Amino acid sequence: MKKRISTIATLAAAALLLTGCSGGGGGGGSVSTELEGLTGEIGAKDFAEQYVLAHITTELLNANGADLTANTKLVGSSNVRQALENDQFVGYWEYTGTSWITYNGNTAPVKGAEEQFAAVKEADAAKDIAWLEPAPLNNTYAFAIRADKAEELGVKTLSDIAKLPSEEQTFCIESEFSTRDDGWPGLKAAYGFDAPDSNVTMLDTGVIYTATQEGTDCNFGEVFQTDGRIPALDLVVMEDDLEFFPNYQGAFTVKQSTLDEYPTITDIIAQISPLLTTEVMQQLNSRVDVDGEDPQDVAIEWLEEQELI
Repeated sequence: MKKRISTIATLAAAALLLTGCSGGGGGGGSVSTELEGLTGEIGAKDFAEQYVLAHITTELLNANGADLTANTKLVGSSNVRQALENDQFVGYWEYTGTSWITYNGNTAPVKGAEEQFAAVKEADAAKDIAWLEPAPLNNTYAFAIRADKAEELGVKTLSDIAKLPSEEQTFCIESEFSTRDDGWPGLKAAYGFDAPDSNVTMLDTGVIYTATQEGTDCNFGEVFQTDGRIPALDLVVMEDDLEFFPNYQGAFTVKQSTLDEYPTITDIIAQISPLLTTEVMQQLNSRVDVDGEDPQDVAIEWLEEQELI
């Protein structure tokens, strides 16, 4: 009789163990209810990187109990920021340089990524906007050149460009960049580029990448550092060795009142932020801009690869 009871107890314990193993608890594909009750939209600006980030965030927060959708329909940084301030968006990914200069009205960047982040976080805290742990990615302005041409000219930094003969100092830039304080006028003065106006070609943003790769209109093209077309077209980015350009480090922003109600958002976003380097974003952006994949598909596949959903 004792043996029969012992056997039954053993089977029951085994069944309980199997039941426990099939439930939640961290790791790939597990489901949490920590954010149950959190509804609304995650916002995005109108380019591939923002679409991917919005879907990554939406999918990850939903895997932890939220019921969110990604809104990728707004155009313009200011409109997206306004949507957050008006509680139309639960949150979205912003860049430190944009907030510091565009939203907080500063004309000069703070040198150093950590210092710039701290300054922006403090400034926006006064507006009930919290900045969560930043990603390493820096989607700042940059100048790129074909890899083989960079080797031929022996250039690695923007200071190296200034040492080139003027006929090699040829540039493709967009119209907005041509007039910004943190754009062409300031850059040319800071580095002492000896380029006449005839060496500067104005093009639409997307065209600059292919024009730089072809090398007909210019050697050096104005690009955004996390753009997937940089590796796809075998371009290399010149180091901004004088730190002229503002840091455009990415981080998820959310209303402080929302964060107070759902504090675990901080820990959940911290699972992805350290993984989002400039190189990783170039790869993800390339899949959208170059390969034509759907941003949501790219986001879900990446999260599954990281075993976060």
